[in-house]
Amino acid sequence: MIIKGAIIVNEGLERVGDVLVRDGVIQQISSSLDIIDDEIIDAHDCYLLPGIIDDHVHFREPGLTSKADMHTESMAAVAGGVTSVLDMPNVVPQTTSYETWMQRMQLAEKQMHCNYGFFIGATNSNMDEIQRLPVEQYPGVKLFMGSSTGNMLVDRKESLMRIFRNSPKIIMAHCEDTAIINRNMQIARELFGDDPDIIHHSAIRSREACIASSSLAVKMARETGARLHIAHISTAEELELLETFDSQENPIEARITGEACVSHLIYTQEDYKRLGTRIKCNPAIKHNTDREALRRALTDGRIAVVGTDHAPHLLADKNGGARSAASGIPMIQFSLISMLELVSEGILTLTRLVELMCHNPAKLFGIQQRGFIREGMYADLVLVKCTEPYRLTKDSILSKCGWSPRENDVFSWKVCKTYISGNLVYNGTNVNTSFHGNPLLFT
Repeated sequence: MIIKGAIIVNEGLERVGDVLVRDGVIQQISSSLDIIDDEIIDAHDCYLLPGIIDDHVHFREPGLTSKADMHTESMAAVAGGVTSVLDMPNVVPQTTSYETWMQRMQLAEKQMHCNYGFFIGATNSNMDEIQRLPVEQYPGVKLFMGSSTGNMLVDRKESLMRIFRNSPKIIMAHCEDTAIINRNMQIARELFGDDPDIIHHSAIRSREACIASSSLAVKMARETGARLHIAHISTAEELELLETFDSQENPIEARITGEACVSHLIYTQEDYKRLGTRIKCNPAIKHNTDREALRRALTDGRIAVVGTDHAPHLLADKNGGARSAASGIPMIQFSLISMLELVSEGILTLTRLVELMCHNPAKLFGIQQRGFIREGMYADLVLVKCTEPYRLTKDSILSKCGWSPRENDVFSWKVCKTYISGNLVYNGTNVNTSFHGNPLLFT
């Protein structure tokens, strides 16, 4: 297969060229290839990007498959140009042991249409289990330093220190202070009733709760030398805690890094009035000044990675207010085009988008042979195109939950084709469900 005439976006450069793929691997990249091969893909007027690597998804399997499963959510992923995902441990049973981690790996082998890796979750007492896992087969340790779905809360200081001292891999932390949240909820219920309106969500799961917990995580990381990746940064203040991640240098030197999620980059708390609980997530979407700070941090190195925290719920679970409505947003199918719209608005460049969503996740987690358009690497590729504006409709949604907060929004970018290891998995209309992805390997 030769992809001809695409604008190749890779490692800080845009250039028109051809890419030869054989046996699932990028064999040659050139300004012009004249090889007669089995298949020629005319990609003129398209941009060729490395496949997107989403470092933060909840595909809900096993145990929560009424909301989502590996089959449906990986279909949504590849339709959105996402070729690899790192899945979180708060399922049923929780992924907190070697056996539960292996169960998910076996499930994925037959159901995932994209490449995959699974975090193991930290608890107050499972360090022995974490150390049983083969380090080259999982991306890291997920640590809930605040209450969240699944109740995987590590709240003992001695347990936290044990995790930071002994984790064999990078620690990805959900940082919210439970005591502050509980106190805020009590005050809100006294003022506004048992289930306060969603407009109070960002005051209940407040910036102070995020800053306090993230500050504690950073303090422990600095004391122990652990590598820390703070998930879904939502406040301007937390950005000041992070080290600059320069993808051109040795990424291991940045030992405290941060992730921004698409939802926090496109919404503010004003959008609760329009979208209600559809954009309820933890940590909460906050003030416009936080969104602007996060957008600026995309280009100055403080944000290392953009993920989704893709977390589907049935719409029925979204009924209620700040206390009772489920927290989580399905976003993976539209994450790339959402970020491309920010490129069109001048928020960041296309080359920077590729660093944040392809190169940096590969470097940060040590993903082998993916995340770049390089000769010798697997041909995980996505073709995108700027088109006439169109309105996103409900019938295009592939996630099992069947809805998205992006419904009825207007876009000017489309995913045209998604390739994984040289296989066409999404042709712009349909997903090839006979294809199954591979387990990722990590250095």
